[in-house]
Amino acid sequence: MQLRELCAGLEILESGGDLSVEIDSIVYDSRKARQGSLFVCVEGYVTDGHQYVPQALQQGASAIMLQKPAGGLTVPWVRVADTRRGLAHAADRFFGHPSGKLDLIGLTGTKGKTTATYMIRAILAAAGRRAGLIGTVANIIGGEVTYASRTTPESYDLQALLDEMVNRGMDSCVMEVSSQGLMLDRVYGCEFATGAFTNLYHDHIGPREHASMDEYLAAKLLLFSRCRQAVVNRDINCFAQVRAAVRVPCLTYGLSADADVRAASLEKSVDCQRVGTRFILSSPWYEGEVFIGMPGRFNVYNALAAIACAGLAGTPFSAVRLGLAEINVPGRVQPVPTGRPFQVIVDYAHNAASLENLLTTLREYVSGRLIVIFGNGGDRARSRRFEMGETAGRLADLTVITSDNPRTEDPLAIIQDIITGITPTRAPYLVIPDRREAIEKTISEARAGDMIVIAGKGHENYQIFKDRTIHFDDAETAAAALAALEAPRGSDPCLG
Repeated sequence: MQLRELCAGLEILESGGDLSVEIDSIVYDSRKARQGSLFVCVEGYVTDGHQYVPQALQQGASAIMLQKPAGGLTVPWVRVADTRRGLAHAADRFFGHPSGKLDLIGLTGTKGKTTATYMIRAILAAAGRRAGLIGTVANIIGGEVTYASRTTPESYDLQALLDEMVNRGMDSCVMEVSSQGLMLDRVYGCEFATGAFTNLYHDHIGPREHASMDEYLAAKLLLFSRCRQAVVNRDINCFAQVRAAVRVPCLTYGLSADADVRAASLEKSVDCQRVGTRFILSSPWYEGEVFIGMPGRFNVYNALAAIACAGLAGTPFSAVRLGLAEINVPGRVQPVPTGRPFQVIVDYAHNAASLENLLTTLREYVSGRLIVIFGNGGDRARSRRFEMGETAGRLADLTVITSDNPRTEDPLAIIQDIITGITPTRAPYLVIPDRREAIEKTISEARAGDMIVIAGKGHENYQIFKDRTIHFDDAETAAAALAALEAPRGSDPCLG
């Protein structure tokens, strides 16, 4: 494709050289430049791509896109007001606007994006749809899972993912859309069938994120300028402000009587050892009982967001019920099948607030002991350790203190900080520094009615030490520990 074709529709401030030059790749990392490449100079928080123009040229780049004036260029070039937007625009054209060939559903909000996207994908899959997923935990195309480095990929990488989904026969994609992804134009050019807003909490305020909550909200609201229809949580404090920003057809969800998609008569439930919630659903498409295989009121809201998006996509109620009943989100209140009369849950809760919410919610489903296994990450605020220790001591029947990702710190020093936090509660605790041993020992000594919560790492499949990083997956480790136990006698086939 010619450079002029890639830039068609983009305001060019100035240019030089022959814009009919053929481009067969777009790069924003100068180390990947070669003959046929368009190198886009992106100014980041840490480094400025304009500094690497000489390296890109040395490696044979055929054209340059800049936003700062530069002299002495020996290849065709264009200068635009914003190269982040320029990169997104060129990438969208380079791949032939792949988002327009998919039923693209985007979710933004402080919390719930990961769980809600997995719920939507599960519902679509239950309906026979071929749905990809892009998000915090992983990117999924068909049966292939690749772990993600950021919630919303850089624009070129995002368009490449969408193009791959189209080429591999996907008909839809569910995507987490971060405020950074919106503010930095990573999703510029994407055509969303539906955009959903889950909630807004104080977060992501800082020198490399957002200057204020007003800016944070404004960034999230940009999603509604890129979608054909909107879904908004009716019960959030900023609902009026969010709703006023929507200029497309809009559906609301929540527990409020005036929500378009609403849940009533919530009750906790255990279905074949899946802890969750039953409720009566009312919506423009479906009426009836729904079971979500994840506990807590917050997951009812996630499910309602998913139901609204699925309804707008024309999904049958049977698929909604099946997808939500069997939902499994890596590291988010993730059940590990035990085949025994006790439960094992893996969750990403890695601060005191999230741990308190998790343990308080799960307590309602426990007839025996509520046992929590956790550690704390090194090179992070020490206050988290004291706070999580106090929270675990106050809410769990037994705490097993172990290692998380100690990084450059001494694991035993981190554990001592947690002990400092738990000691005033006078609650029982064990110290088992090796995380694998902690999980194995706790599972081997579990009793009927117990629930073991392995907290802190969730979907992570690694453990970081000062001198090495090893493969480590909490759910995988728990499953292996369970498999090593003697088979239970006369076990209920429904268990696990």
